[in-house]
Amino acid sequence: MERTPGRVLVIVPTYNERENLPLITRRLREALPDVHLLVADDNSPDGTGRIADELAERDDHVHVLHRTSKQGLGAAYIAGFRWGLAEGYDVLVEMDADGSHQPEELHKLLDLVADGADLAIGSRWVPGGKTVNWPVSREFLSRGANTYVRLVLGIPVRDATAGFRAYRAATLEKIELDGVQSQGYCFQVDLTLRTVRQGLRVKEAPITFVERTVGASKMSRKIILEAFWRIALWGVAGLGERFRPRR
Repeated sequence: MERTPGRVLVIVPTYNERENLPLITRRLREALPDVHLLVADDNSPDGTGRIADELAERDDHVHVLHRTSKQGLGAAYIAGFRWGLAEGYDVLVEMDADGSHQPEELHKLLDLVADGADLAIGSRWVPGGKTVNWPVSREFLSRGANTYVRLVLGIPVRDATAGFRAYRAATLEKIELDGVQSQGYCFQVDLTLRTVRQGLRVKEAPITFVERTVGASKMSRKIILEAFWRIALWGVAGLGERFRPRR
């Protein structure tokens, strides 16, 4: 059963996604016609922003947020969250532009939110989840990263690095977006940790993650290293809180 828990905004950050954007927009609009889309473009030199404007001119469910430069995934999502909250959307969704996340599976996340989840994550690593066209090395990295997150931070989430997720607006208002500085993999872990520490409900649904066939991956050594040291620091900070004497 497909349900939409209020007004839904799907935020798609873009940087050089001119070939992928029209395809993912069409698939989203066909899968869930009532959902709105916000393209947050980081001044793509390949003209992605112009294509986004053309899509928005033809469809009042498509909106565009033009950013002045490439500032990272986390910054793009936070700008999109702020836009969506100001416009009064009830649920805000993160989704990649490259087709890795299947718009046809978004209803799974929205069903979880409708059933009470404060954050619904599309997970590759719960039963039923899978990846397509990923090399063994990439799967090893993702599984290892999520094991590291669970061990260091103690959060009961199988795929804390996942980028296909739906937040209640109230969740984003509670988790202090002003303090978020992380990017990439680390950004997703950061927001998951903030949600868990607020005592909010996180649920996961199995999805199929398909590796992009057009364009270049944004994964980099810098993103991986940032995730490693930030998560270690958060783990140490969490231990400090846990063992601090109560007054």
